[in-house]
Amino acid sequence: MNETLVLLEQDFAALYSPIGRPSIAPEKLLRAMLLQAFYSIRSERLLMERLEYDLLFRGFVDIGIDDPAGDHSVFSKNRDRLLEGDIAAKFLGAILSQPKVKRLLSTDHFPSMAR
Repeated sequence: MNETLVLLEQDFAALYSPIGRPSIAPEKLLRAMLLQAFYSIRSERLLMERLEYDLLFRGFVDIGIDDPAGDHSVFSKNRDRLLEGDIAAKFLGAILSQPKVKRLLSTDHFPSMAR
């Protein structure tokens, strides 16, 4: 996953201005979005709450123990920016195309989804 995030650095730079208020790093945002999907967390508010106390979540997202998790409204605004810029789709596509991940994917159980 880290290699994929490095490949997307130019795409991240195109979406974020070097001036203005600091925002959530796109790498952290994508990692948090994965946790939200994997653990079926219903809202950004609940995700930020979980990031405040769950050390495993904090470690995965790369948030320091003493660092604030962030505000759910900032998370939502930045998430929308990644979705509109197709960064999330590029990230997922790059992850799914990795050889280690491809071995785990199968259309055996979902024949209508085969390409």
